[in-house]
Amino acid sequence: MIRDEEAIPLAGGPQQVYSVFIKSSPERVWQAVTDPAFTARYFYGSRIECRLEAGAPLRHLDAEGNAMVEGEVLEADPPRRFVHTWRSSWIPAMAADAPSRVTWEITPVDGGVTQLTLTHDQFDGETATYREVAGGWSYVLSGLKTLVETGQPLAG
Repeated sequence: MIRDEEAIPLAGGPQQVYSVFIKSSPERVWQAVTDPAFTARYFYGSRIECRLEAGAPLRHLDAEGNAMVEGEVLEADPPRRFVHTWRSSWIPAMAADAPSRVTWEITPVDGGVTQLTLTHDQFDGETATYREVAGGWSYVLSGLKTLVETGQPLAG
């Protein structure tokens, strides 16, 4: 029997994968992922700031303009795929972690439905960032879905 401290890690470290189906076009979902006017309404009040080209810096800014997340765009293929690094800065223990990677995959499905799959990976083990974002991604994706489908934010 393998004890916890002897567990064999997965190749490439732990990852988190979330998927949601949204009654909308891939283009509208892409806009929700990459437009600061959208992200401010569902992503804990943060506005994404980036140019959609590989190598460009990426930040999520709070209402006062402070960086909550910093990273680099690795790939932008509208309206299908957006990949960037992720370094959280709102909690000191997370700011000390190495950057991880977030991949947004947008896939059209029959009947005017789009599947959005988010994969957060390349963690250096079960870091502070890995543990903290685990509860947040479901809320972010639920908020995105609600906003796109209804025009209203999930929470007031």
